[in-house]
Amino acid sequence: MTTLARGTDTLTRDALAVLQPGFVGTSAPEWLLRRLGEGLHSVGLFGRNIRTPEQLAALTAQLRSECDDVLVAIDEEGGDVTRLEVRSGSSFPGNHALGAVDDDALTHDVAAELGRRLAACGVNLNWAPSADVNSNADNPVIGVRSFGADPALVARHTAAYVRGLQSSGVAACTKHFPGHGDTSVDSHHALPRIDVSLDVLRERELAPFRAAIAAGTKAVMSAHILLPALDAEHPATLSGRILTGLLREELGFDGLIVTDGMEMQAISATYGIERGSVLAIAAGADAICVGGGLADEQTVLSLRDALVAAVRSGELPEERLADAAARVRALGEWTASSVRADRTPESDIGLVAARRALKVTGSGALLDSPAYVAAFTAMANIAVGDETPWGVAAELGSLLPGTETGTYGDGLSVDSLLAAAGSRRIVAVVRDEHRHAWMATALDALIAARPDTVVVEMGVPQSSPRGALHVATYGAARVCGTAAAEALTGG
Repeated sequence: MTTLARGTDTLTRDALAVLQPGFVGTSAPEWLLRRLGEGLHSVGLFGRNIRTPEQLAALTAQLRSECDDVLVAIDEEGGDVTRLEVRSGSSFPGNHALGAVDDDALTHDVAAELGRRLAACGVNLNWAPSADVNSNADNPVIGVRSFGADPALVARHTAAYVRGLQSSGVAACTKHFPGHGDTSVDSHHALPRIDVSLDVLRERELAPFRAAIAAGTKAVMSAHILLPALDAEHPATLSGRILTGLLREELGFDGLIVTDGMEMQAISATYGIERGSVLAIAAGADAICVGGGLADEQTVLSLRDALVAAVRSGELPEERLADAAARVRALGEWTASSVRADRTPESDIGLVAARRALKVTGSGALLDSPAYVAAFTAMANIAVGDETPWGVAAELGSLLPGTETGTYGDGLSVDSLLAAAGSRRIVAVVRDEHRHAWMATALDALIAARPDTVVVEMGVPQSSPRGALHVATYGAARVCGTAAAEALTGG
């Protein structure tokens, strides 16, 4: 092999190494295995790739047959955002419920059990926890994914989560740096902008990330948001001032910097994923996450070629690409050699946490006969997805056989709802009522007609409690529904 050929091969392997692509299917396609042999060092898993723990373990073993220290990443926050249990709902209540309990030890133990289950399936990098301070109650994409609105609380629980997850040998990827909590725009659809002072950013947004770094988080994920106080021109994912100047140099983070999904409109609609990926690596990112929507070989090849071309043209320093690839491989080595805590499985810890988070207000009677569950449903954000079930209907049905349910959206007829319910007690289930005026209007009319109505809020509880009974679950995971059904029936 000539010197030129060796150099070209190294450059190509480095370009592949910084990619974290997704794929379609529950087994690895031939092209993915081939690219792992050529230098690809990470793979991202989504709900479409997972059927059972046994199938997932077989899939990750298949990936390791080509690269024994491959990073197998997943977006498993628990709560509303789950990939392991995308079709049934999560066994873990999620960050907002853990923040409501405010027991650091519980957060640590929940994250450790989640990590144990991931590690048992061969997953070694989790794009979690969300360290965003949910300071904007109208935030359409964070909400219950955040531990809360208090920076100190979020910092404590972020650190506890990182320590718990990594005690199970799974690398934490704390997100979305430098903080996605004060946005009213979902970066899946457009570029959010946070117009606050540098002092506010340092005291509020950055506090949880400082705590995560102190706790030893192995990775940090960047946010596709514009923060003029830090960089008026580039979103965080493409900003050298933010990724290198702030995260690396000021905060002292030395681990892996991962981008949020590059196919998200905040980046792809303005820069395109190829150009955006080059700019992200140049700014200081080490790994390009892509594949939530784009999940094929051509995407991998186009990104690889864009990075190689940028190095050859002088736009991207070869040393920067090599450093990024080295950080990816170093984390792969850590996951392959990490010592896991000897932990007894705690199959019910998520339900325990969901029960502790529950807040019941009101003096109405408990349910003792079949009810009618009216699920007020708005469009779910892309991170959560539409395929994961939520609510209390199934759980109430198991405790009160004969319980029925109806789904209602904007424009619902309260008279039709009342007719469907008949004489049965109504349980109105909402998610972030404060963000949807139609939900509030419908609840007002429903409670006026039927004062014994029960309200279950499964989002961020901002509206004043009302109804004969009001239950706040702080999340819509399956265990949150179970805890609410138990409380409503005395079960």
